Amino acid sequence: MTNYKIALLAGDGIGEEIMAEAVKILKLVESRNDVQFELNPAAFGATAWFSHGHSFPEESKTICDDADAILKGTIGLSHEESKKIPLDEQPERGGLLPMRRRYDTFANFRPVYLPASLGHFSPLKPEVIGDGIDFIIIRELVGGLYFGEKETGVNDRGLRYAREQLEYDEEQIERIVRIAFETAMKRKKTLHSIHKSNVLKSSVLWTDIVGEVGQEFPEIQVSHVLVDAASTYMCLNPGQFDVMVMENLFGDILSDQAGGILGSLGLMPSACIGPEKSYYEPSHGSAPDIAGKNIANPYSMIGSVAMMLEMSFGLNQEAKNLWQSMQSVFAAGYSTSDLSKPGTGVTIVSTQEFGDRVAESLAALRI
Repeated sequence: MTNYKIALLAGDGIGEEIMAEAVKILKLVESRNDVQFELNPAAFGATAWFSHGHSFPEESKTICDDADAILKGTIGLSHEESKKIPLDEQPERGGLLPMRRRYDTFANFRPVYLPASLGHFSPLKPEVIGDGIDFIIIRELVGGLYFGEKETGVNDRGLRYAREQLEYDEEQIERIVRIAFETAMKRKKTLHSIHKSNVLKSSVLWTDIVGEVGQEFPEIQVSHVLVDAASTYMCLNPGQFDVMVMENLFGDILSDQAGGILGSLGLMPSACIGPEKSYYEPSHGSAPDIAGKNIANPYSMIGSVAMMLEMSFGLNQEAKNLWQSMQSVFAAGYSTSDLSKPGTGVTIVSTQEFGDRVAESLAALRI
């Protein structure tokens, strides 16, 4: 039997509720496979700041350091509540970015998937959705504007200013681009490189590196697309995309837009991969307005478990089973009220019941 340690960072808002459903699935997977999961909860985010004085406390760092993988819930508070936390200790600045830096989780995978049978979730017309939406965004996660030097102050004209530096070197670009090419080789052998080289010199370097790495992958058809054009194409013809690769800021924005064309960020899990350790998380926020109401859909959280099973633990078949199980619950006409409204022909269930139905479906599938 193989033993794995998993750090559980439930986070804020709906984090505890959807993490409970993830744990439910992990215990079922454990019972069906020759694996044992040691689940170690740790404080993280705004909740951690109020209880420990830090968004990523030392005790949590120790648990994460010792883990084979990290499963992270949602973080963040409302705008007004966030003001109670010092600016640099707010969950994203004080917790999330330091965790990415600590484990060098440079490769962010965000699958954008909606079969035609679930096209009613999307705001796009059926003729745009076609046979369904199925592409993956690969985002560089530890460089660029978010991690550059930052400065605020008052200039010599007495005006407040903020300055943030966008910087990439060729090594940072090369390693994420290589991941994208390798992913494209496993899929349809097409790659869209997203940039802004008509304005940004960092994007000129980006496209140069894509061309250099591309020489090692002659089978891959590469398209270079400006980020503003890509945002339009994503709405008008999402079927043209299969693998998209981009820098940090562009990836943050376009992956949220991708959630929009699916109908909700609640349908987007993600994986953040580093050289030695990775973490997995829903792409959406903590939804404090519905926290504690048992109505948040745990799809993105459970989907993140599926990605962890495959990418960190090599449980490929069980990961496929889990994806199938999640889709089957939607296909059977069940959803939560945050994704669907009563009267739309969908049976509304709670967070817990959605997780139960996924577990029931998974238990019925062969390994």
